Amino acid sequence: MTNPKGESTNALYGFIRSIFKLIKDFSPDHFAAVFDGPDNKLSRTQIYSEYKSHRAGMPEDLFPQLEKALEFCELAGIPHLSVPGVEADDTIGSIARWAEKKGAQVFICSSDKDLCQLVSDHIKIINPHKNNLLIDRKMVKELFGITPEQMIDFLAIMGDASDNIPGLEGFGPKTAAALLNEFGSLEYLLEHPEKVTGKKQDTLIQGKEVALMSKQLAIIHTGVPFPHEEEFFHLKVPDLEKVRRFYQEMHFMSLLKELGSAPEEIKPQPQLKEEPDVRYLVIDDEEALKRLVFELQKAKTLCLDTETNDVRPMRASIVGIGLGIHPKLAWYIPLNGNLGKVKALNFLRPLLENPAIGFIGHNIKYDLHVLLNEGILLSKIAFDTILASYLVSPQNPRHNLDQLSLEKFGKVKIPIEDLLGKGKKQISMDQVPIEQVTAYCCEDVDYTLRLKELFEKEILTQGVQDVFENIEIPLISILAKMERNGIYVDVHKLEHMSKELAQQIKTLEQRIHQMAGEDFNVSSPKQLSQILFEKMGLTPPRKTTTGYSTAADVLESLQETAPIVGEIIKYRLLEKLRSTYADALPNEVFPKTHRIHCSFNQSVAATGRLSCQNPNLQNIPIRSVEGRKIREAFQPQHPHSSFVSADYSQIELRLLAHLSEDPQLLRAFREGEDIHAYTASLVFNVPLKEVSSEMRSRAKAVNFGILYGQQAFGLSQELSIGLKEAAEFIETYFQRYPRVKEYLNFCKESVRKSGRSVTLTGRQRPIPEILNKNPMIRSSAERLAVNTPLQGTAADLIKMAMIQVDQLLSRDASLGMMILQIHDELLFEVPDSTAHKLSSAVKKIMENVLTLKIPLVVDISIGKNWSEC
Repeated sequence: MTNPKGESTNALYGFIRSIFKLIKDFSPDHFAAVFDGPDNKLSRTQIYSEYKSHRAGMPEDLFPQLEKALEFCELAGIPHLSVPGVEADDTIGSIARWAEKKGAQVFICSSDKDLCQLVSDHIKIINPHKNNLLIDRKMVKELFGITPEQMIDFLAIMGDASDNIPGLEGFGPKTAAALLNEFGSLEYLLEHPEKVTGKKQDTLIQGKEVALMSKQLAIIHTGVPFPHEEEFFHLKVPDLEKVRRFYQEMHFMSLLKELGSAPEEIKPQPQLKEEPDVRYLVIDDEEALKRLVFELQKAKTLCLDTETNDVRPMRASIVGIGLGIHPKLAWYIPLNGNLGKVKALNFLRPLLENPAIGFIGHNIKYDLHVLLNEGILLSKIAFDTILASYLVSPQNPRHNLDQLSLEKFGKVKIPIEDLLGKGKKQISMDQVPIEQVTAYCCEDVDYTLRLKELFEKEILTQGVQDVFENIEIPLISILAKMERNGIYVDVHKLEHMSKELAQQIKTLEQRIHQMAGEDFNVSSPKQLSQILFEKMGLTPPRKTTTGYSTAADVLESLQETAPIVGEIIKYRLLEKLRSTYADALPNEVFPKTHRIHCSFNQSVAATGRLSCQNPNLQNIPIRSVEGRKIREAFQPQHPHSSFVSADYSQIELRLLAHLSEDPQLLRAFREGEDIHAYTASLVFNVPLKEVSSEMRSRAKAVNFGILYGQQAFGLSQELSIGLKEAAEFIETYFQRYPRVKEYLNFCKESVRKSGRSVTLTGRQRPIPEILNKNPMIRSSAERLAVNTPLQGTAADLIKMAMIQVDQLLSRDASLGMMILQIHDELLFEVPDSTAHKLSSAVKKIMENVLTLKIPLVVDISIGKNWSEC
């Protein structure tokens, strides 16, 4: 987790969550968050210089989070202590013993077993890592086999690896517990070693000093100075405005939202919905609607929000329309009210289709669809706040209206669940009382307009106005057309394939069971882990909280070690094809059109690429035979039509050549060489005609790996070669393409200086994590710095081409229709008679959409189904 500045926040977030969970679950009368003080190990390192010396240093990105945790405690009224020269355990012990003497019931919240020495009738431990397990005297005995009074001796005997307390060599927890139960104390054992048999007797004699020293290290000191006033430990009234700002700065949106439903002592200030000058009006009679339409016809821009009975736009029926010109004033026109749907829409149609008005919305493509369902075409789209938010902050994963209202204005909007309910009792919007829908819809309009005012300025200051106005906004209506066009799929073919896949899966499963020597659930990671790593003894690369990982990358790394692994990988592939596509796609067919209508998202991928959902047709595998069979089921709906595919060839590598200006790369593309073979000839220092398929394959891996900042380790894994060989390969690559290395370094350095990566078209992506103190986060940011200008420019190239292609199809509808975009490829459904004409026109547009130092190349394929393309 990082905030918008790129600072790590995961530990801080966990700390705050833990504090509030404890307060909520236990409602304490007194509370304290205790931190280690500076130079906290000093007292124990004077006893033993190696105390905690084996521990790796605290991760660099944790220090600032600890400081922020102390700051948060101050703002939120949480009593906190950090005593110089003292470890937290000693401070905790001192407070616990003092509070016990005052007659309090004390609960220490920790997973540290050392603190069990403090457990008494009035002091207990809550282990938050074990679902708030309550550890009392009886539980200490159950867990460790000893009493709390024996805990110090227990630690002294067995030692403590986490604190580097040596203990007695060869004495584990079971032995330590047994000896203490038999002899009572460490001192008695050391005074009477002859009562212990075997080698352990010698260890007790020789290790006496070490054992006594270990005991000194294990003792929690309870004489630490701290405020002895009971009032100090009371939860204070938080500074809510500062807490809110703190959450916003850290980007803790869920915590910010919960301020509205927090315990009484941390309630927020009144919400913005109570602003006195806010007016949300319902328009439900003919005269009022006529007057409103007359007034709104004068507007240059108009904000629009539709309420419907379905989240799927093609299946949604409109329930009402919200309108607004300025923040704090909005009107709601119910279509299920007095006027009725037909009459209300007839009044509204001239307004909505007025070409002089530019419409504003949040995810306005949805509203566009809903109105098209009623035969109304919005004349002009002027602004979309979801796209504006995405363009200025593409690194943020969420841009929904509720999230943005919370983030930008601290506003907790009316949750949709308040209107519709949940689960079996959920109703649809047309069943909700009109007054409630009015408040909900008008609030959406109001905050869309507030966000528009905010983002208009940010778009200008960040220099992304051109991308917003000339690429993203025009694309909205084009994507809506593509979504409405949809794609036809032969359901019978998919059903037949589902049966074929089920049979193949069953056969594979039997083979896997035979290889394993027993029946088990191949789809269960836990059972699979037991078979591979316990029964068959394969070396597990990594462990998870529930056992050894069986993730795809783990299985791929184990493929060469046992034949069963390859079969499991194939089983998973076939099972995914069956469940995700063969079985699921028929359910996505819209009965009215007999076609699948997926949704394209402009505000998801941080690089600018379009994503696809409901269903995702961009991820259907093309390299496997079975994946190609799935694509075979997608075909033109009419017999005398074909699919035309137009695909940019190696677009990112071409952009790398253009941006790096490497002479060898430029030469290869200008002369139309096979770039992977060309690279192989340079790296292996052989003539082009002598490049083998294996050489080309390795060069291809490096060519594409470079685009994603791949290092020697990643390449060695992908090619199954040694780390040294992979490193040498990459080094040779950069020797042959020196300007490429210079360009990659330039990308990283420019992001370090400016905090953002910029594409050829001006699209920007903030990457503040490049200065993060955590090396893993930092190296990930460096990879983004390298890839973003390439993938982001490629994304914009195809978007710009789509805009020009749409203009072509609008002029001549007989050419066919654009139905899909799959990253660097466009798919069209066209009459056979115009297939070649369209292909030629589209190729020309795509290859000339931007002038580069090397030619853009588009591969055209024509087929009777998607697989043939």
